[in-house]
Amino acid sequence: MAQVSILNGVYTGASTADYRISLPVNLVPIATNTGFSAGYLRPAEGISQRGAAGGVVRGQIYWDGALHAVHGTSLVRVDSAGTVTVLGAVADGGPVRFTYSFDVLAVQSGQLLYYWDGSSLVQMTDPDLGICVDVVWIDGYFMSTDGTDIVVTELNDRLTVLTGKYASNEADPDPVVGLLRLRNEVYSLNRYTIQVFDNIGGALFPFAPIEGAQIQKGSIGTFASCVYSESVAFVGGGFNEAIGVYLANNGDAVKISTIEVDRILASFTEVQLADTYVESRIFNGLAHLYVHLPDRTMVFCANTTRALEQPVWFTLSDGLVDFAQYRGRYFTRAYDEWWAGDPASTAFGVLTEGSSDVYGQRVRWEFSTTMLFNENKGAIVSELEIIALPGRVTLGDDPRISTSHSLDGVTWSTDRSISAGKTGDRLKRLTWFRMGSFASQRVQRFRGASDAHISFGRLEAVLSPLAY
Repeated sequence: MAQVSILNGVYTGASTADYRISLPVNLVPIATNTGFSAGYLRPAEGISQRGAAGGVVRGQIYWDGALHAVHGTSLVRVDSAGTVTVLGAVADGGPVRFTYSFDVLAVQSGQLLYYWDGSSLVQMTDPDLGICVDVVWIDGYFMSTDGTDIVVTELNDRLTVLTGKYASNEADPDPVVGLLRLRNEVYSLNRYTIQVFDNIGGALFPFAPIEGAQIQKGSIGTFASCVYSESVAFVGGGFNEAIGVYLANNGDAVKISTIEVDRILASFTEVQLADTYVESRIFNGLAHLYVHLPDRTMVFCANTTRALEQPVWFTLSDGLVDFAQYRGRYFTRAYDEWWAGDPASTAFGVLTEGSSDVYGQRVRWEFSTTMLFNENKGAIVSELEIIALPGRVTLGDDPRISTSHSLDGVTWSTDRSISAGKTGDRLKRLTWFRMGSFASQRVQRFRGASDAHISFGRLEAVLSPLAY
């Protein structure tokens, strides 16, 4: 009996002579020594709908003891039951940026800047602000960029900007796409470079670039970056470079995207990638970085990467067939739960570990193996068994899971399904018998839907060498 790896799989290009990595879909790799494996695949969290917004959720933040969000063109407050209270109107557009001072919540929406002080919503109208592409709060200042210059408001008047209090990226003429604050320093994320500013005081612009901290790579878009694992994570690259995923810190950028992730990014145009939304979530000992793409979400986990000593990525996707936009975004910790919005509808809800359904809809899961290889002698596959945790499904459900195989990594056999077990069938063995043979190599693929809510720990294969 042979143990076969399931944390990542392999397939081959249909038109290119290349091996590709198959990432788990809607299954989360966890690095834990179970006694029979160094890691396992756990069902991704589902999203339980808590309410419906007056428009698509464009961003949210927990501030002043309550969940605040922008629904369509309304700034709202959402209580723990999902009841929505409209606070005021903001400009239409894509995702919004929230930042806050000690007593004010700032909202960047539709290239305009607003302040909410707990009782009234006021638009920033000083013409010296220009358009507001992004905004952060640091050292008493609200700092904004119009894509070319960086400006700060007055310390004692957040509605005023003086024309002399601005700066630009003098090291490179590439446009500024976003601002982030890390360790009380401002990271000016440009398209091909990143410049770091520190507060030095003075009568004019109080921030100055830190010599030696400039990074020769930049972000593809305003929301394609976030603070993650004490670094700035971003999707982008340097001048005349392909797009990747990086962590920036201490004047350097470390690439965390794998060859497979880079290839997926390369399947989109730069215009499409400019709308990438990147966010992070720290929970249950995991540090997840979410890269939301048009047809899926790629997720990186720093903790599991360190434990397994290799980059660990997986995929979140909606629907039951192929890849589709993942319907969870703007993850926010509020009222002891994780809240999320839906980029494709007016729904919003909370993450749940008890089900992988997304807003009441089933989604698929899938994983595959590395190549089964018997020293190029071939083998008969007498039995396949997944060591798993069945019996945790919804009462009354009788889900099925299936497996298929490929000898060339391109074309696949007909799926063979078995029962995944009903509620309480926690000792059920997930086994397939008489699974054919292979002359050289073979990949096995396993698929199911979220009604089969199962963790997978190990795959065992009983192989008998072919006689020649």
